[in-house]
Amino acid sequence: MTDWWKKACVYQIYPRSFMDANGDGIGDIQGIIQKLDYLKKLGVDIIWLSPVYDSPNDDNGYDIRDYYQIMQEFGTMEDFDQLLSEMHDRGLKLMMDLVVNHTSDEHKWFQEHDDFYFWRDEPNNWKSVFSGPAWEYDEERDQYYLHIFSKKQPDLNWENPELRQKIYEMMRWWLDKGVDGFRMDVINFISKEPGLPDAPNGDGSPYFMNGPRIHEFLHEMNQEVLSNYDCVTVGEMPGASPEDAQAYTNPENRELNMIFTFEHMDLDGGPGGKWDLKDLDLVDLKKNLEKWQHALYQVGWNSLYWNNHDQPRIVSRFGDDGAYRVESAKMLATCLHMMQGTPYIYQGEEIGMTNVAFESIDQYQDIETLNMYKEKLEEGWSHEEIMKSIHVKGRDNARTPMQWSSDRHGGFTTGDPWIEVNPNYSTINVEQALQDSNSIFYYYQALIQLRKNYDVITTGDFNLIHREHPDVFAYERTDGDEKLVVYCNFSDRTHSFPMPEGKVLIQNYNELERDGQLILRPWEAVVFYQT
Repeated sequence: MTDWWKKACVYQIYPRSFMDANGDGIGDIQGIIQKLDYLKKLGVDIIWLSPVYDSPNDDNGYDIRDYYQIMQEFGTMEDFDQLLSEMHDRGLKLMMDLVVNHTSDEHKWFQEHDDFYFWRDEPNNWKSVFSGPAWEYDEERDQYYLHIFSKKQPDLNWENPELRQKIYEMMRWWLDKGVDGFRMDVINFISKEPGLPDAPNGDGSPYFMNGPRIHEFLHEMNQEVLSNYDCVTVGEMPGASPEDAQAYTNPENRELNMIFTFEHMDLDGGPGGKWDLKDLDLVDLKKNLEKWQHALYQVGWNSLYWNNHDQPRIVSRFGDDGAYRVESAKMLATCLHMMQGTPYIYQGEEIGMTNVAFESIDQYQDIETLNMYKEKLEEGWSHEEIMKSIHVKGRDNARTPMQWSSDRHGGFTTGDPWIEVNPNYSTINVEQALQDSNSIFYYYQALIQLRKNYDVITTGDFNLIHREHPDVFAYERTDGDEKLVVYCNFSDRTHSFPMPEGKVLIQNYNELERDGQLILRPWEAVVFYQT
């Protein structure tokens, strides 16, 4: 089996918000099928589908009631089979979202298999990721169960070998159906410290992130399931260090192909965490991404991402979503796609979709956001302070519907959308992007093609240059005689540098400004290729 995923590009679909084919305001599988030719035109290779399993939707499908059924709002298993067949006909691969740290409390296991979950007479002091305690009292049993996320998402007890076999059986069922891999939700949470000890300040993460048996469990999963299929795996792993990632992704260890790290996504959070806003220090970002590029070079493999369904829109976050929206979106894409790893594009990123600023908390749907709003009000934050944090960091920034056209609701639905469309859909949409040869869409298309045409993007080493420059992210990639030199201006200021040698591979302005030097204009990106 080859490492075909090393030259691939992944596109994440959040089905609820992608395309609604039946007019009920909720995206669905038939809607995805309608847009497969669009994705093929973009040039991506793998579609990562956020969960489409049967779910009561407490956390938008990440609370699974039945791993073998499709959520009714999204369609039927026949629709899914058609999607898989039509994707494979177009040479596209499908990566399913595997959620096995927890289930829904409506899963039959929760009723029938006490030993598949964590029950205690007295809770410890851990807090839930979604605010409040991580334990819920069950009157019928007169005990508490552990839920690191929502109280409707009880954690599975991976210490139980019978549970593990049930999970492996389910994974084989989907792979036998023809899916091409798994993105594994918070997979480094599955091994808990025995005894579940109390934690300082109630932060239990040292006792459930990268736990004592995590490598044993993942290796067993690989032996029992993954090694028998030509599939791709990526593990979502909050709190994983580069050293952890080396162990998880080194092929000799036979665990996973790559992981999602979160370090670079936490750099614009203050001491109070995600909702405590602070400006990005570009030097921090450069040093962090350099650390990951070096750590996994010729050891494991990086996944490259700016956006997903849990993160705000990158052009609003690290770019300029106003006057320089197009330039900064292209610059951010360049900076990421020229690194070593497998790049991930989140729906709408390729047209430069932006954050949304709803005025009322009632316009938001995300459970994390709604819980945080309540908690911060109780802590004494003002409504305005909380809304400012939500506008910058809320997960619904990523979940407003895909903007297909300037038609009503952005062409996403003929009904009333489950969450409002960003009002800027009239100017930022796919139809407009496809008609403009200079659009962000065609720039992404070109970046994806470059990865296939130039091996140095996949194989080259990484050397950060101008490392202390506060505005410019510049680096070199070298493999033998081939070399890339990448310059990305993360500001609206102009900067000059000695002119690199070589031909221009891609740039986000029409032509270079040369004055014997390389003049980088606001949010400019340029890549030079030398042989």
